[in-house]
Amino acid sequence: MRRLILASTLVLATSVTGAACATKGFVNTRVDDVDGKVTVLTGTLEETQARTKQNEGRISEVDQKAGAAQATATGAAERAVAAQNEAKAVGARTDELAAASRKLVYEVVLSEDQGNFAFNAVTLPDAAKARIDELVAQLLADPKGAFFEIEGHTDNTGPASINERIGLERADTVKRYLYEAHQIPLHKINIISFGEAKPVAPNTSRDGRAQNRRVVIRVLS
Repeated sequence: MRRLILASTLVLATSVTGAACATKGFVNTRVDDVDGKVTVLTGTLEETQARTKQNEGRISEVDQKAGAAQATATGAAERAVAAQNEAKAVGARTDELAAASRKLVYEVVLSEDQGNFAFNAVTLPDAAKARIDELVAQLLADPKGAFFEIEGHTDNTGPASINERIGLERADTVKRYLYEAHQIPLHKINIISFGEAKPVAPNTSRDGRAQNRRVVIRVLS
């Protein structure tokens, strides 16, 4: 009986020991698997971080190039504007010098009080055409060699913007007549509108307003 109990005890101990060994081996295997996966994930993470750093470096480089390109474009635009302004200044100065070097030969004023350009009208009356014809005929030199400055004026009746437009249309009517009737080259004719800005008489009376509605033709040599 003792022998039987002893044998049973040994068998049980062996079984427990074998089971414990099997359980430990299984756990070690699982731990090794987990460690392997962790190692793989760690490597993948490190690769991802490395690629992220490379991408960040490339983005920074692209940003720097874009900033440099923008600065270059801005500088070019600023230089272009400066050159344009300088060209305008030179052109204006050239016009001033050219105007200062010219000499006034004739001046004719076409106004309503002299039978020309009725109120709010831009059509060139026959009386005005006759005066222009007379002006051209009086030129001592070939009229194509002269320079014409034509100013359009109005009274102060109505909005200033409308008056400026009417003044310009009146001046343009004279310009067209000089070109069509007398073949004056268009580049020899300059027109400008002063609208109501330069009256020659008070606008408080009918006669004064009639004098202000006028076109001034200046012939310069």
